Amino acid sequence: MRSYLVKTPRMVQNFFRNYSWRIKTTKKEVYLTFDDGPVPDFTPWVLKTLGRYKAQATFFCVGENIKKFPLIYQQIKDGGHSIGNHTFNHLQGWKTPTSKYIKNILKTESYLNNEKGQNGKKLFRPPHGRIRPMQAKILRKKGYKIIMWDVLSGDFDQSLSKKECLEHTIKHIKNGSIVVFHDSDKSFKNLDYVLPRVLKHFTNEGYKFKSL
Repeated sequence: MRSYLVKTPRMVQNFFRNYSWRIKTTKKEVYLTFDDGPVPDFTPWVLKTLGRYKAQATFFCVGENIKKFPLIYQQIKDGGHSIGNHTFNHLQGWKTPTSKYIKNILKTESYLNNEKGQNGKKLFRPPHGRIRPMQAKILRKKGYKIIMWDVLSGDFDQSLSKKECLEHTIKHIKNGSIVVFHDSDKSFKNLDYVLPRVLKHFTNEGYKFKSL
């Protein structure tokens, strides 16, 4: 049995209103996001695959990876995609003292060159979606928009088959959905199969893929 929900319940989204779970729209628009990069083995493939469908996306980057692979990070920027902060060391907020957590995020900010999303705000996604209320409050005061998700693809789930991952991802995506993928080693087994098919399916349905 999965230890996570593919579709974030509307009750949860309504209760945590200070976080962004989906984009309210009646238009055929989907917001794909990619966590944990940039890395040389997988991020360029993601960018090339998105490019074939003229799809824009949002990459929540780990600061340590930006430092290690600045040229890959530049490829994301050159592709016109939005970029968000995912901490410097992939820290989980629930397990990290607030002062250390904020400092880690601000360290990543120094590598992001003041990148902002389409609404002019800095974007942040907490690793594993786990963040304390006080941590979130401080980040909002510093100009961050905290991005969660409407659909969690489960590409990281090693027990999940490629077809299962594809089927439940397609099933749950609706207008305005924010969808989580990962450009990482752990996820590529499923991502390699799922991403091109998600892009093809929704392109054929008349959807556009936009960045946050």
